[in-house]
Amino acid sequence: MDGSKEKGILLVISGPSGAGKGTVAKTLLKNKDYCFSVSSTTRKPRPGEIDGVDYDFISWDEFESRIESGEMLEYAQYVGNLYGTPKKFVNERLNRGFNVLLDIETVGAFNVKKLMPEALLVFVCPPSMEALEKRLRGRGTETEEVIQHRLKRAADEMLLKDRYDFVVINREGSPEEAALEIAARVSEERAKRANLLK
Repeated sequence: MDGSKEKGILLVISGPSGAGKGTVAKTLLKNKDYCFSVSSTTRKPRPGEIDGVDYDFISWDEFESRIESGEMLEYAQYVGNLYGTPKKFVNERLNRGFNVLLDIETVGAFNVKKLMPEALLVFVCPPSMEALEKRLRGRGTETEEVIQHRLKRAADEMLLKDRYDFVVINREGSPEEAALEIAARVSEERAKRANLLK
């Protein structure tokens, strides 16, 4: 990417925990025009997660200090932890022509849309609530209480999907299909915006 390219698209992906949005995002990121904005969180890393790659894992105090200094584009509390998007990284990459991908929950997504109305919001749905529960249990990393909390939260989040620019169903075993659908919409949007600038 270079400075002569038009500005990239800020793509916000949300969906219930277990819907597979992370896998869809990783598939999209195989395309060199996309980059991932690593969210900051106070949550502890899950097995296999790498600090600075999956999340920027920080303390509650450090997170609050970043909020106070205006370094966060958005932030929200989710299942007892803080999550947020660093502002500087997002703006730098968009200006260099990258499509910047944010994997954030609904409150954060709507906060981003308020601050940056040009952001494209996509909601990733599981094929069914049964499939979602199976995925959550298959992780084997959470207590029954947390699973129940996530399922209730998922049901609430599904009610908000119509407030997104578009909805994609992540069917079992085909995150590539969902990623292709999203990439096509992003390309369409970039072409539309490029024509408006002519």
